[in-house]
Amino acid sequence: MYLVDSNVWLELLLEQERAEEVDQFLQIVGTDELWITEFTIYSMGIIMTRLNKNDIFKDFLSDVLEDSGVKRVCLSISDLKRVIQVGKIFRLDFDDSYQYVAAEKNDLYLVSFDTDFDRSEIERKTPSEILAIEHTS
Repeated sequence: MYLVDSNVWLELLLEQERAEEVDQFLQIVGTDELWITEFTIYSMGIIMTRLNKNDIFKDFLSDVLEDSGVKRVCLSISDLKRVIQVGKIFRLDFDDSYQYVAAEKNDLYLVSFDTDFDRSEIERKTPSEILAIEHTS
């Protein structure tokens, strides 16, 4: 089971350098194995509307959240207190700490391009690393 970080979704939606890698990952891994945080959804909404890509964000909401088996994670107040603690321990910003706690709480692999996680205790994988595992299984 995989918690997909904001930067992975944005890579695909904004057609950036590693978009093909993300697309392959999403085609190979079943949507029932994917998770997304509420924080990621809101962050993407902020970014996409600032870039005047409202239609792309709307399609993302339909495709990923309404029509697929992607699960949403929302942290409780006590979880948010843990976010602050994790940020201090591993020198992570709020966004990264939020993803960390969401993955930790739900026993998920974190799929991200963000190397800041590498100084923490959580296991981070890129989409291509997940693809390599899936192909050898």
